[in-house]
Amino acid sequence: MKLLKLLQSQGIGSRKEIELLIKKGRVAVNGTVEKSEKADLDEKSVQIAVNGEPLIYRERIVIALHKPVGYECSHKPQNHQSVFNLLPKELLNRGAEPAGRLDEDTTGLLLFSDDGKLIHQLMSPKKEVIKVYRVTLKYPVTDELTALLRSGVVLHDDPIPVKAILCEKISDLVIDLGITEGKYHQVKRMVAAASNRVEGLHRIQIGSLNLDSLSIEEGTFIYLTEDQIVQLQN
Repeated sequence: MKLLKLLQSQGIGSRKEIELLIKKGRVAVNGTVEKSEKADLDEKSVQIAVNGEPLIYRERIVIALHKPVGYECSHKPQNHQSVFNLLPKELLNRGAEPAGRLDEDTTGLLLFSDDGKLIHQLMSPKKEVIKVYRVTLKYPVTDELTALLRSGVVLHDDPIPVKAILCEKISDLVIDLGITEGKYHQVKRMVAAASNRVEGLHRIQIGSLNLDSLSIEEGTFIYLTEDQIVQLQN
């Protein structure tokens, strides 16, 4: 792959921005400054540094973000900061988008990727990828509540009952609730239909990925390895 195309594929910048970086000697290939944008490279083995920072080539990107409260999953937020402000320019240049969204008052695991097919797989109800939320309730957890959520509740705009794949009591006011669909405000509406109210919502798991095991600090992200990505798809 030509150097210019390689750097563009990694979100380093526009053609003009990359040409300027190369012209100013800010791109090194295998430890030597490279002045030719047409240098032909093996992207999987070459060592590149931009402005002195090593560049890890990724054919696709999948990142796991620990979303804080107060961020909207939108490029044009209405009342809060955009969650995209938590991502570096390189990821935005690559067109990374979230696989599903979290409300501004919802925290937890949020995945981004520039792989549209993967995003579709993670979001499609047909693929039945489980999303698990830790839900803090206004009123105490009862056996009737968990049983009702597992058996199915009817939302006001849909006559077909919606079931929780998983519903476990964690404490007097906390449950873990797992769903495979992504209807608008689904968890909040399910709990409301079961005569309770969500006071706090935190997504702890998507598919096989658990936020605790990933050890991501709030407001930061990590790149998933190819093994983790494959695991996520199975």
